[in-house]
Amino acid sequence: MAAYSRDQAAWAPAGRPVALVKPEDAEQVRAVVAVCAEHRVPLVTRGAGTGLSGGANAVDGCVLLALDGMDRVLEIDADEQLAVVQPGVVNDHLRAAVAEHGLWYPPDPASSPWSTIGGNVATNAGGVCCVKYGVTRDYVLGLRVVTASGDLVTLGRRTRKGVAGYDLTGLFVGSEGTLGVITEITVRLLPLPAKPPQTVVGAYDSLVAAGRGVAAAAASGITPAALELVDRYCLRAVDDWKNMGLTDLGDVLLLGRIDTGDEREAEALQDCFDRAGATWSTRSTDPEEAEALFSARRLAYPALERLGPVLTEDVCVPRGLVPEMLGRIEAHAKAHDVHIANIAHAGDGNLHPLIIVQAGDDEARARAQQAFEAILDDAVALGGTVTGEHGVGLLKKRGMRAELGDDVIALNRAIKSALDPHGILNPGKVI
Repeated sequence: MAAYSRDQAAWAPAGRPVALVKPEDAEQVRAVVAVCAEHRVPLVTRGAGTGLSGGANAVDGCVLLALDGMDRVLEIDADEQLAVVQPGVVNDHLRAAVAEHGLWYPPDPASSPWSTIGGNVATNAGGVCCVKYGVTRDYVLGLRVVTASGDLVTLGRRTRKGVAGYDLTGLFVGSEGTLGVITEITVRLLPLPAKPPQTVVGAYDSLVAAGRGVAAAAASGITPAALELVDRYCLRAVDDWKNMGLTDLGDVLLLGRIDTGDEREAEALQDCFDRAGATWSTRSTDPEEAEALFSARRLAYPALERLGPVLTEDVCVPRGLVPEMLGRIEAHAKAHDVHIANIAHAGDGNLHPLIIVQAGDDEARARAQQAFEAILDDAVALGGTVTGEHGVGLLKKRGMRAELGDDVIALNRAIKSALDPHGILNPGKVI
């Protein structure tokens, strides 16, 4: 059970479960929930455990419900451009399956080779492509859910439009297992992009300067398929691990992706980078080169994990305030004497400061926690949010209260009480 008792949030506490259950279908899920409801036993649902907020961590005395074995793609309807999957289907596996039909599932968290669709739905995961194509909620048409009382219900629809009743499907997306257990997901798909993507790179000598490149791109009206930020510390970590020769490219890189095949759009994005103060810029010349740069972005987090415990932030601010937020992050690193590496879905203002400390350094850990909370407060002060895509889990509960306020927290708790009156579903998480 220990291997299933926590997600990837190394700093979030985890309790001791009393049992681990690995169901194979919705009826088995329903039976487990019904027994837990009868005996008032806490139930924590999890997928691949790639979460970064402690949302899938066990609580003392709980039953762990691991859905990673429910991993079948049940249907692909090419005409309607939708797929029906079990929650344990890995994101990249779904993408590969629908690609055989000329279709594409856009949400692509950095964990897409390992994370499951159920987990993506539970946290409303985003990813590299969300600046143009949106997040998981934008692609969920319907769900089958086991309620806290052990009933199996169907939410949503297969049609592209429909407004009958409250949007309960949308309510469950991002609920982190606190309202019900998702056993089946219907997602909408898009046609595969017709043109190979082109990558535009801009190098900057500081985080704030790179932030100005992000703001310039946003103000230009260009909507790249992706716009990512990676700093030197991340580049060096990837180089030390994979020897990709990235560190020589610059102190901070902006990686833009254009997938329209329009060379003028790529030129315009490069011009934005240059006018914002890039020390140099370039455009990829072939698909292999274009993909190699983005593969480095995906490797950044696991590369940093090799260096020590990582406390991962996930704040999101208005795009025009990205330079200001990056400057504040740098200031907190100095004020609290901690090292903060930075990667970001910069195109939509979603920043991932990564606070790294040496294992066993309790004083540095305490300073890192102070920096973490200060960054949350700054995101809220700038009109942003404490979590863009990782979820609240355990690590962001204080920050969420500061962001939403007492009245909205009370509304959230009322919904939780209505759908889970005995409080057995992932208790202690989110609210």
